[in-house]
Formats: sequence, structure tokens, C-alpha cells
Amino acid sequence: MGTAHEVAPWLDWPRDAAGEWLLAGRPLSQVVAEVGGTPCYLYDRSRIDARVATLRSGLHPRVLLHYAVKANPMPALVCHLARRVDGLDVASAGELRVALDAGARREHISFAGPGKGGGELAQAHAAGILVNVESPREVDLLARLSESTGRAARVAVRVNLPFELRASGMKMSGGARPFGIDAEKVPEVLARIRATGLRFEGFHCFAGSQNLRAEAIVEVQARSYELVREWSAELPAPLRTLNLGGGFGIPYSGRDAPLDVGPVLEALNALAERSAADFGEDSRLVVELGRYLVGEAGLYVCRVVDRKVSREHVFLVTDGGMHQHLAASGNFGQVMRRNYPIAVNGYPGGEGETVSVVGPLCTPLDLLGDRVTLPPAQPGDLVVIFQSGAYGRSASPRDFLGHPDVREALV
Repeated sequence: MGTAHEVAPWLDWPRDAAGEWLLAGRPLSQVVAEVGGTPCYLYDRSRIDARVATLRSGLHPRVLLHYAVKANPMPALVCHLARRVDGLDVASAGELRVALDAGARREHISFAGPGKGGGELAQAHAAGILVNVESPREVDLLARLSESTGRAARVAVRVNLPFELRASGMKMSGGARPFGIDAEKVPEVLARIRATGLRFEGFHCFAGSQNLRAEAIVEVQARSYELVREWSAELPAPLRTLNLGGGFGIPYSGRDAPLDVGPVLEALNALAERSAADFGEDSRLVVELGRYLVGEAGLYVCRVVDRKVSREHVFLVTDGGMHQHLAASGNFGQVMRRNYPIAVNGYPGGEGETVSVVGPLCTPLDLLGDRVTLPPAQPGDLVVIFQSGAYGRSASPRDFLGHPDVREALV
């Protein structure tokens, strides 16, 4: 198993005759030099475009495609996507600024998160975006802001669904959760929204993330739709959007089978066909995706600075690590650590050796590849970690131990 293709056969990154991985048609080492060296994240805009185009071609016109900025808030990447999707979903005032700077239309930005501060709600209201309320407190704060400005705040209700997304990497609903309003309390909150005169627009139903089972995603979206339909008579205003979340996962190891998205889109389209009769001609369904749009378009590249042998085991010490790519180290909420697809640039294949790829931090947690089979690498070689376009730089403790920050580039 000397190459990433053998470890992860679903990878389709091209390589040249010399074994170099190609990015935007250029050898990886050339791109790395152009962005200023390692460590760096590199995002391929053509791959992002291809993923968006595939989804758009398969979705009913009544289904809107949104990008969840939390997956990767790099400004250039958000700006690129803002012109290709129907809306952006943010989780903080900081992400809201990125979305607005990217040129996204205010009416197509929504804000979710369980701990919105008064200042954040004021900024959201001033910007005129949709707020997914997650508690009665947020309803009351927005009501006071609306009264003081003379303009009703736009709201949707985020629901803590009474069921979960089976087989998801992170479960966001079912049982006691800090996210959303318990489904059994939603009618009470709808009445409160009506009484305060807020501008009700819909619901946000996000059950979980990183799911590779089409049947599980189809089931939770159908159940979410039916649950919302049961509240039709209690809505303060006609429903405009029903955000059914996403949860579309990407494979990270050879044991993962890629998501078969076809049945998911087919089921969404069937719901869209019903939605006009159930909720009115002006209603739309929303699918909110982050990782699925950008995760497979990103590479994390670091350079070997030392090759050490300790009790007959080889360690490749690199200039990158968990402080820049926490998820690849297995310390980003994963129940079980799995190696991301990893390769050494410039090797067309051949015999490999078992090594561990580690970073420069003074902790055994700084592990990017645990006993992986790679070609025999030497100081100066580039190590590439695939599937790194989501939850990378922004999800990592980059100030830990004071190493230089990691570069990012959209190419």
C-alpha cells in the first residue's frame, strides 16, 4: 500500500508522470511555492464548482441549496460560493460579517446557534437576516429589538427534533440537546412569536452531520417534513422556508463507502413536489450543506523536517500538526480515531514502509498519521492530507505553543 489511491480508492486527484499530485492542473510543489510554502491549506475551486453543479442538476427548483459557513469560513472561499449557492448559513456575528463581505444577499442569510448574545442578535436584526431562534429568550430579545427599531425581526424556529439522524458522526437532535426548541414546546413558541409580532418565516431542522447512509438521511428529512406539517394550523404566518438541514458526509478512510446522494435528492424532490400544496406556492425547502460542498476539495500540505527512528519505528516529523488540523489528529470529537487519507508527494508508488506522521508539538496527541504505509520519505518531502477542505484551520487551536499560522489559498 504505497499510494493514497491504494489506501483510499475513491480519491480521484490526478498526478503527473513524476508522481506529483496536481492541483488546478499544476504540480503540487509549484502551487505550494506560489502560496509561500508549508504548512498550507489548498482548496480547489473547480472541485467545489463540480460538487455544486452536480447537486443543482439533481435538485427540484423548489429546493434551495445553502452553504454552512462554519465548515470553512475562509473569506475567498465563501465569496466564491456565495455566487453559486442560494444562501449562506452562519453561526456567529463573525461569520455574518464574512457572509456580508462576500456579497451574499441579506434575505438569503440565516443565523443559527444556541448561545446568541444580545449584541449578535442586534447585529443580525440590523442586517435584516433570518434568525433561527433557539429559546424563548431569543424571541423576547428580538421582540424588544423590533419594538425599538419599528421593524419586525425575521425569525424561524430551530427544532430539537424528537428523533435523531441514525449513524451520523455528530447527533444534533433527539433527547436533551442544547440546540433548538424541543418539538413539544414549538406550538407555545409559535404563539409567542405571533403575540410579539415577529416576522415568522419557517423552521430549521438539523438532525446531525457526517452521515454516509442515504436511507438514514431520507428518513430524518421525511420525518422532519411531516412534523412541521402537523403545525400548519398554528403558524403565525405562511411558511416561506423549511430548512431540512444536511448531514451529507464524505469518506475519510478506506472503510468508508461514499454517500450515494441519488436517493437523497430523489426523496427531497418528492417532498418539494408536495410542498406547494402543503405550505403554499411561495414556500421553499432548504438543504444546508458544509462539509459535503468543500471537504473533498481541500488539501493540507506540510513538509517533513526530520526522520526519526525510535525502537525500530519510523516517525516523520513535519512542520504542521494538530494545532492546524485538529480533525486529522482525531481530537475533533471523533469517537474513534481514523487516519485521513495521506500521501507523500512525488512518489508514483512502489514499496512502502510503516511510519507515523507527527507534528512539532510537545504532546503525543500531535499525530497526523498513525502507523500508515507510505513511500520512504526524507526531510524536505511534502506530506499531503486529503479530505481537508472542511473543519480544518478554523476548527484548530492555532495559537497552541506559538508556532507560525498556516497559510490558506483558493486555487
